[in-house]
Amino acid sequence: MTLEILLIIIAFLASVGSGVILIPLILDFCKRKGLYDIPNARKLHKNAIPRLGGISFIPSMLLAFFIAITLFDGLSNKQHIIISTWSIAFFISLVLIYIVGVIDDLIGLTAKVKFPVQIAAAMLLPLAGLRINDFYGLFGIHEIPFVISILITIFAVVYITNAINLIDGIDGLCSGLSFLALGGFLFCFTNEKLYVYSILIAGLMGVLLAYFYYNYFGDVEKNRKIFMGDSGSLSLGFILAFLSVKFAMNNPQVMPFRIDALFLPVTLLIIPVFDVTRMILVRSKHHKPLFLADKNHIHHKLIRAGMSQHQALWTIIALALGFFIVNDTLMLFLDITYILIIDIFLYIAFHYVVNHYLRRQGKPVFAENTPQ
Repeated sequence: MTLEILLIIIAFLASVGSGVILIPLILDFCKRKGLYDIPNARKLHKNAIPRLGGISFIPSMLLAFFIAITLFDGLSNKQHIIISTWSIAFFISLVLIYIVGVIDDLIGLTAKVKFPVQIAAAMLLPLAGLRINDFYGLFGIHEIPFVISILITIFAVVYITNAINLIDGIDGLCSGLSFLALGGFLFCFTNEKLYVYSILIAGLMGVLLAYFYYNYFGDVEKNRKIFMGDSGSLSLGFILAFLSVKFAMNNPQVMPFRIDALFLPVTLLIIPVFDVTRMILVRSKHHKPLFLADKNHIHHKLIRAGMSQHQALWTIIALALGFFIVNDTLMLFLDITYILIIDIFLYIAFHYVVNHYLRRQGKPVFAENTPQ
């Protein structure tokens, strides 16, 4: 085992430990202050549950990161942290997203407030030189003009951030899908020997595992069940968006050219990205406001079809793994454009089957918006 792999493991374990310590403290704090996610007609849970679990994510990730990097520098007698403009832009942007998420969890914020902050945070990345500058042959497109690449990057970061935020609808779903995606990125960045990013990712995966335990297995009666809230889902979404842009950027000085550089992040995030795209199309078709919350996400449909929350969770996790296996296999034979078309067809087919079952059961395919 190399030193780098050892320190990735240390970062993961340190973050798990941090989460195990912080989350119960947050649960007790929420109980004292009465900070709960209250059930309503749109939400699936039936009990008032603390919603600040995501506050633990960034502190735990950074603590684990600095522990591992300090050991890295001490044991290897080398300095591995290079403060680049990318690093500064990422940190400032992440802090902005995290603060907005915390405020939203505490007092509530409208999309009119959150969106401008998300756009501003996303803009800092291309301004610092980090951008999607190549489509690697997707739809026949390769190198992207500078200004267009900036706009695409901003759009992609905001889109992924909100896709992760919106998929957070049942126990374990957002954390489970994010954990899978982070695991994919961990493998990719480790394979490229970009160990600083690997350590950062491992530091986030550790606290996610601790959170998943309290979110999925937590006992409401004992005040040991918690939701991540927007502080968690928005932060997760932004970090996954950043990693996607970082991996997708064609920059020979950092990583060699890889034909799957753009498509691999798409594959890792395919369920939340496809789901929010489907929601936009469905709401447009039914002339509903795009930002009005409803019960038409993929998990809502599976539960309407008769699944429990946990059954819906593992079905979606299996679907995400299925897409990864299919895409990884097809990459050996097909152009990425054709693979994307196949993915879209498979996703539509999945929903067609679910819709057909709902109709046979006399249940609505589209659930009208319910009051909050």
